Amino acid sequence: MMKALFAAIAGLQNHITYMDVVGNNIANVNTQGFKASRVTFQDMLTQTISGASAPTESRGGTNPQQVGLGIKIGGIDVLHTQGSLQATGRNTDFAIQGSGFFVIQDGTRTFYTRDGAFDVAVSGELVNPTNAYKVQGWRADTNGVVNIDAPLTSLLIPMGQSIAAQATTQISLQGNLDAGASITPPGSFSTTVDIYDSLGQAYPVTIKYTKTDQPNKWDVTATSTNAKVNALTVDTGAGGTTVEFDATGRRIDPPAGEKMSIDVDLATESGAGTTGTVAFTVEVDQESVTQFAGLGNIAPTFNNGYSAGSLITFSVGPLGDITGIFSNGTSRPLGQIAMALFTNPAGLQRAGSNNFESTSNSGVPAIGRPSTGGRGSIGAGVLEGSNTDLAREFTNVVIAQRGFQASSRIISTADQMLEGLVNLIR
Repeated sequence: MMKALFAAIAGLQNHITYMDVVGNNIANVNTQGFKASRVTFQDMLTQTISGASAPTESRGGTNPQQVGLGIKIGGIDVLHTQGSLQATGRNTDFAIQGSGFFVIQDGTRTFYTRDGAFDVAVSGELVNPTNAYKVQGWRADTNGVVNIDAPLTSLLIPMGQSIAAQATTQISLQGNLDAGASITPPGSFSTTVDIYDSLGQAYPVTIKYTKTDQPNKWDVTATSTNAKVNALTVDTGAGGTTVEFDATGRRIDPPAGEKMSIDVDLATESGAGTTGTVAFTVEVDQESVTQFAGLGNIAPTFNNGYSAGSLITFSVGPLGDITGIFSNGTSRPLGQIAMALFTNPAGLQRAGSNNFESTSNSGVPAIGRPSTGGRGSIGAGVLEGSNTDLAREFTNVVIAQRGFQASSRIISTADQMLEGLVNLIR
């Protein structure tokens, strides 16, 4: 009789825990990046009244006789399934589609989270604004190169930071020169490219291809309407000024494989009304220029020069790459968001504020770029919602309630039986 009481008490206690877990899941139905938990039960140690016996030639065997002593919690597991994605439109909100966690630090401890509601702090660092934990990744160097083999550090998005001007040293052209263009008058196709000096001053330069009287050959010239441009000298390779194409419409490489270049001679003011000159060379890549019969056009596709500017916004790609967009129209890498992947994410320990900590059973985090090595991709402008399934949780409420009621009924029934036993001596 006492065994029934103790078993019922265990049922009451563990169904209270069950309800606590279900209540927490329901309470966090609108928590970003929340992962619901589930409860599993196990029977407790059983008392063996008689053991099993093997069969003999004359009699069969007997089964063991055991009385259970109640119930216990087998485990409270975290379900790391995908939550629904909710669009926010903020470029500092991120969601992970797939496996993995963002890496954040408070200065001494490292945490892992699926909550990507980040913001840019006054210091320019990408942080979680509710607790000021810094998002970890890799910063780009002054040349825009990101070394993912370097140690993790906080990500910096310096809004308003100036970027120095850069002189143009390389441009690329693409297009088609109409093979059927007339010789008299000679057909021509041109495009205008802004050439920048070291101070970021732009000089419009028109590059013109003119049909010659020689088959498959075009003369190349460069001119400018800016009065400060003293001279422009074109060299299509080995001192020539013509471009030749073969019978398949592809450009014939000049001797020694040299690329076309334009020597730019500029007039400059050196102070007190005196003037000077500065000269530099711009390399022109025209590998994508063809000669086929049809519509002709020439257009620039690349220019490594630009004027001075400042960072006005940024974007984040699916690979977690952060690209800064500057007021001068240029863009350059700012950094790379890191993502952690665990062998056993269920082994992580909740640390509050939607964060997890690694444990001895979660495994060592595999840090790397998103969308690599089994890690999920990053979506910008969206947040991951809770993975709580309300239909399932409300069903669990009923199950927990009935289990609790049944255990309490065992106690009241056992009490009545004990009362009847006591009344036998009256």
